[in-house]
This record gives sequence, C-alpha cells and structure tokens, in this order.
Amino acid sequence: MAGNPKAAVKRSVRIAGHATSISLEPAFWEALQEIAGNRRISVTALLAEIDAERGGNLASAVRMFVLDSCRRGELGPAQRTG
Repeated sequence: MAGNPKAAVKRSVRIAGHATSISLEPAFWEALQEIAGNRRISVTALLAEIDAERGGNLASAVRMFVLDSCRRGELGPAQRTG
C-alpha cells in the first residue's frame, strides 16, 4: 500500500549551526524549492531566512511564508497531477 501523498514529510536541516527537523506536506517542500530556485539560493538558506524572522513554530512560519509568497505572485501556477 502506498503512503498518503499529502502526508507531512520530515526532513533534517541545519539552521544557524543547529540541526533540526521540520515536517511539511510535499506541496510546501515543492514551493520552497521553487522559491529558493527563483532566488538562486538553497532551500536551507531560505529556511534560515524564515527562521530568523519567525515568532513561533518553524513549520507554521514556513507555511505562512509560502502563503505570503503565493500572494505576492512569487510562485507559478500549481502543477496538477493525476
């Protein structure tokens, strides 16, 4: 049986010299990759920027960042699969 394609995916990252993990749904990881690519930085560097500005939970801050980026037109149209 295949896993839930919308289930959160946990990844380990190093931010500001500290190892941490973050769980996000695949759509958010894809959006982060697109934004980082558009800005010509790594996803880790983008996460460090988000982390430096956040006031609460990192995963929530990432989701809000992606939403704000979408509202600013920084993301292209969603790719439909299936």
